[in-house]
Amino acid sequence: AFNESIEPDYKPFIQPIEARRMGKLLKRAVATSIDALQKSVCDSPDAIIFGTGLGCVENTEKFLNAVIDNDEECLPPTPFMQSTHNTISSQVALKLQCHGYNSTYSHRGTSFDSALLDACMQLERGQIRTALVGGHDEMSPDYFKMLGKIGYWRNGKTDAQSLRQPGLGSIAGSCSCSLLLSNQPMTQPLAIIRDVQQFYHPTQEQLTAAAQQMLRENNLIINYIDAVMTGLSGDAANDRVYQELCAKIAGQAPVLWYKHLFGESFSASAIGLYVTAVCLQKRRIPASLYYDPQQASDHRAVNNILLYNHFQNIDHSLILVTV
Repeated sequence: AFNESIEPDYKPFIQPIEARRMGKLLKRAVATSIDALQKSVCDSPDAIIFGTGLGCVENTEKFLNAVIDNDEECLPPTPFMQSTHNTISSQVALKLQCHGYNSTYSHRGTSFDSALLDACMQLERGQIRTALVGGHDEMSPDYFKMLGKIGYWRNGKTDAQSLRQPGLGSIAGSCSCSLLLSNQPMTQPLAIIRDVQQFYHPTQEQLTAAAQQMLRENNLIINYIDAVMTGLSGDAANDRVYQELCAKIAGQAPVLWYKHLFGESFSASAIGLYVTAVCLQKRRIPASLYYDPQQASDHRAVNNILLYNHFQNIDHSLILVTV
């Protein structure tokens, strides 16, 4: 079995009559989006850009099961409409009465990264002033079993100590994370995204050079990076890629991870960015995020973190976040 997400109280965000017709992921997306806007004191963003690997899986399963059970007749329309990937951003837009730029990226493990890159490009060009960016994916029992058959999930112990010993598979998770980006000064922002870059099938040399150039362009060098946030998950093939790059660019900076706490999903990098931003806002790193427990005693303040994500060693992204 997998650990299911704890559902919050949706009443402050969604009317009960509306929630009845929404799947779990839709309710999570609406709630996190409204919460992000309320904390940012923003009524309506100029753009809504979401990333999702598979969309509302439970609604898709409901519709396909209804096709089989009802012999392709008298099919319920709601699960069908909510099975489309862009229904998440559309539902949030309807709720917020936001009629601006609306887009959904479905690029599996780099869906959120693509949405973030699009938002940053729109903001840099001055096309928009604010963008609601999110990564949303869910886990269902059937989907969990299907991925388990091809070795996605770790059998046996799944605590942090066990996951530090790379094996086959990681732990399953779900994600619903929304962030408000702005190119205007904001009161008490979580953090500042300095740069976002994506790469397709780069060599380690190309990726290392790109990371060094990114830091130079932002008046930093490798030795001045306070930490590197990675998607280390316990899966041997996945972790080897992170460890090879960190060996070249991390230097003395500690290597951080978060998937041992939140699990693996196609939108896990959204959680990675949120965790990174919170660390920078609080100017400290919790001991549970250090991949090497011996480095957890380092209580120095953090001013910048390089977030690195890859999907199957094909699509890679680098995100530089500072205070």
